[in-house]
Amino acid sequence: MRHPLITTALVAAIAGSALISSQAFAAYGKGDIYTRIGVAKVKPDSDNGPLLGGDMDTDVHDDNGFAFTLGYRFHDKFGVELLAAEPFEHDVDLSTAEGDIGASVEHLPPTLTVQYYPFGGTEARVQPYVGLGVNYTHFSDEDIALDGADLDLEESWGWAGQAGLDLVIDDHWAANMAVWYLDIDSDVDLNGEDIGEIEVDPYVIMAGISYRF
Repeated sequence: MRHPLITTALVAAIAGSALISSQAFAAYGKGDIYTRIGVAKVKPDSDNGPLLGGDMDTDVHDDNGFAFTLGYRFHDKFGVELLAAEPFEHDVDLSTAEGDIGASVEHLPPTLTVQYYPFGGTEARVQPYVGLGVNYTHFSDEDIALDGADLDLEESWGWAGQAGLDLVIDDHWAANMAVWYLDIDSDVDLNGEDIGEIEVDPYVIMAGISYRF
């Protein structure tokens, strides 16, 4: 089922894209360098896959944190943007027939996307955009509630999709909302033995401000 926050973001982008103001300001376009800063919610997929040959179910919990992007427009309608953030920490429930085991993990998901701006090069105060790119995820500080056990999640490479909206305030500032989908799959080792693959596959939902240099 589509998450309500994602639905709200998509509706806002579609509705907002129809509201083009005629008030003058410097057009968004080629040569712009910008940053977007805000609070992001990382919401993993509801089914994170079985481990131990199907004997262990996994459930990765949500987390919130500070995130920011840095972007450059190499064309009026096209640009590139890098997503970065502080480490996100997720509690993980591991369920077996004998009971539940608690675990946790931190991850950093830098993501690079190429973006398309349909109103790029114009003075539209509503600037929707979509992007497609690649995600790299590094896991760290893995912990599991088993005495003497060592849990390790390997790094992940995957594709990323993005949709966002800038509501322009003036030549430099804008309000921003953006949603990413990240393909994050990691091989899991327990005490050095491969026990399967965990599929995080989160939506990242960010709200904040944008500053254009």
